[in-house]
Amino acid sequence: MIKKLRIKLIAASMISLLSVLLIIEGIAGVLNYRNIVSEADRILTLLEDNGGRFPRMEPNGNMGDLGQRSPEIPYESRYFSVLLDDSGNVVMADTGKIARIDTSDAIDYAKEVWANGKERGFIGEYRYAVSSEESDVRIVFLDCGRSLNTFYNFIFTAVGVSVIGLLAVLILMIFLSAHIVKPFLENYEKQKRFVTDAGHEIKTPLTIIDADAEVLKMDFGENEWVNDIQNQTKRMAELTNSLILLSRMEEERTKQLMTEFSLSDVVEETVGTFQTLAKTQDKLLESKILPMISLKGDEMAIRRLTAILLDNAVKYADDNGKIMVTLEKKKKRIYFTVFNTTEEISKKQTEHLFDRFYRTDTSRNSETGGYGLGLSIAAATVEAHKGKIQASTEDEKSLAVTVTFPLAT
Repeated sequence: MIKKLRIKLIAASMISLLSVLLIIEGIAGVLNYRNIVSEADRILTLLEDNGGRFPRMEPNGNMGDLGQRSPEIPYESRYFSVLLDDSGNVVMADTGKIARIDTSDAIDYAKEVWANGKERGFIGEYRYAVSSEESDVRIVFLDCGRSLNTFYNFIFTAVGVSVIGLLAVLILMIFLSAHIVKPFLENYEKQKRFVTDAGHEIKTPLTIIDADAEVLKMDFGENEWVNDIQNQTKRMAELTNSLILLSRMEEERTKQLMTEFSLSDVVEETVGTFQTLAKTQDKLLESKILPMISLKGDEMAIRRLTAILLDNAVKYADDNGKIMVTLEKKKKRIYFTVFNTTEEISKKQTEHLFDRFYRTDTSRNSETGGYGLGLSIAAATVEAHKGKIQASTEDEKSLAVTVTFPLAT
């Protein structure tokens, strides 16, 4: 339980940090990219308005609004333009302000832009803009390679720093989570010790009460009051034993004696013991057990698990209902399923069946007995054997509890 809590704490921390980093880097990346596009479009607008070239300097050294931002832009910018007629034929190509593009390349770029029909966009590292000049069309291309490279370097650097940061936080969380959950661990251990100690303390007075009731019965004979005392004492003893068993299983999970045994024989024998009980309640108990299936584990614990699941199925099956037990092997897993029809069970209820003290039908407590600990003990047993247990219902009129174990190796 504490191990799962640590894992959840670490996972929640890492997911939260990753989400924050993605949001921050995403916003920064989008704003950076939009700034590149906006700056390129300003320059392209100026080039469009002046026939594909920058205007001459004014006497005060400015070139309109763009020139006031940076007079060096005309000298830093690399661009070219192509003039086309209304049919898309090349009239002129101007590549005097860029060295890496010759006339044929410029024409190829222009034809590609003409074909896609967009007025603005990117072709590779070049931002382009399409404008009309009388009966012709001019396409101006601006080299944004340096800006885009800077943008890509920012992205790669941010991702790299984020990965390193995440790994650093993960290492820190692995060490710090032990200290964070330490108070919970101490409280949990105290709770388990309390349940175990209190259970042992309660057993003594229960034994005395039961013995005193037996003496009263011998002295005064059978009567409903003495019988009621004995019945309630028995129920309290069962509850106490179940609580102690569950607590011990959690404390000694790693100390269980694991030996290889025939799971097929265990299930078949347990089914046989419940046949008479099912018949007396007019319920049909059938089984389909694949022979020669072995499991490495605690045989007594598995017998108890099987009995709990069958007892639960017989107890809560509807009148004239059906119980089906199957044991099969698929690939490298063992599947043990106990199915029973029932009056009503919702899918929401199946999510809580393995919770302590949970019962689906509280109105039947007096009939069925139990305290809602059986399936909790079953779940703890399965977990101790590195298996999985789940409950499901397809029609809300039946319940299937499926246990999955790894094959014995």
